[in-house]
Amino acid sequence: MSITWTDHVTGRQGFLVVDRLVRGVASGGLRMRAGCTLDEVIGLARGMTMKEALHYDPQGRYIPLGGAKGGIDCDPRDPAAYGVLVRFLRAVRPTVENVWTTGEDLGLTQDLVDRAAAEAGLVSSIQAVYPLLDDETAARRRLADAFAVEVDGIGLDELVGGCGVAESALAALDRAQLPYREARVAVQGLGTMGGATARFLSRAGLAVVAVADVKGTIANPDGLDVEALLAARDAYGTVDRAALRPSDTELPGDAWLSAEAEVLVPAAVSYAIDAANQEAVTARWIVEAANMPVLPEAEEALAARGVTVLPDVVVNSGTNAWWWWTLFGDIGPDAEQAFAHTRRAMRTLVDRTLTRAETDGTTPRAAAHALVADRLPVIAERFGWYR
Repeated sequence: MSITWTDHVTGRQGFLVVDRLVRGVASGGLRMRAGCTLDEVIGLARGMTMKEALHYDPQGRYIPLGGAKGGIDCDPRDPAAYGVLVRFLRAVRPTVENVWTTGEDLGLTQDLVDRAAAEAGLVSSIQAVYPLLDDETAARRRLADAFAVEVDGIGLDELVGGCGVAESALAALDRAQLPYREARVAVQGLGTMGGATARFLSRAGLAVVAVADVKGTIANPDGLDVEALLAARDAYGTVDRAALRPSDTELPGDAWLSAEAEVLVPAAVSYAIDAANQEAVTARWIVEAANMPVLPEAEEALAARGVTVLPDVVVNSGTNAWWWWTLFGDIGPDAEQAFAHTRRAMRTLVDRTLTRAETDGTTPRAAAHALVADRLPVIAERFGWYR
């Protein structure tokens, strides 16, 4: 199902795509960015179907949903953006009430989505899943308690996704037997996902040598002070340059791509690496924290040069899975439980993906598609779906 909506006040467009329903429900975030298109949202919705299927565990209480996604073509910094968000949610309210569970994504925080959803007359942005819960009251309390948890000043909901991305990178390093202290990383985007990823990789011992935001790239070959940069961010992930040390340097916005690093983490926008600029990449691994950051033709060229792309459907699936692990009761509202479960699940998934890629002689993305193809019939037989 595909919906294109036009705001009668600003003329901005919004899009909602339901790729597949499992047990009548689909899951996927709502993003807001200038230039968002229907084709982009279609690809993201299909990716959500894959993420849900990849995390299916027959022994777990969390049962995968279908995939969906929403997108609004508007700069989230625009003064009119919040009004557009409220009117979009009001327009698609029946879908949110019945089939589409959504939440924060690029350009939007969960607090903002929750506030707009309430103003649009919704009980919750994930209310469509409530009929599937054994004990709705306990489940909602558990998720609310989890969202109230903070770790070193950052909300647990902001950290679990980065924990999953970081663990994906660490799993790849371990398979290659590369010590963490010998690995450098460059991150594009220091928002929710990029900031948390930088924190976990830095604490694991990797040197974060470059981070990029809308103002440009901040670099230091000896390693940046990640905690200081995180503390100096605004709500959109832009770093106050007054927090930089004398040894830190400011470079152009695309300098992160060619940084001397073993690992690149595109964690900001889709389509960041194309057939032309991929030539600047010297890293051994690209870990897709953002959705669809590497274009297919770029990935083909990178693979030919020996660069491994760990795909978004695997790498950044931890946030979505954490919501459902918590809501369905596989884990409690506790940071240690959340991180341990995320690390275990992501490491298993990355190892399975890379092993399948080696066995099939293909890329990790193709291997992830193969794993999904294996799982979807099992999910369909047990739970049914509408396609």
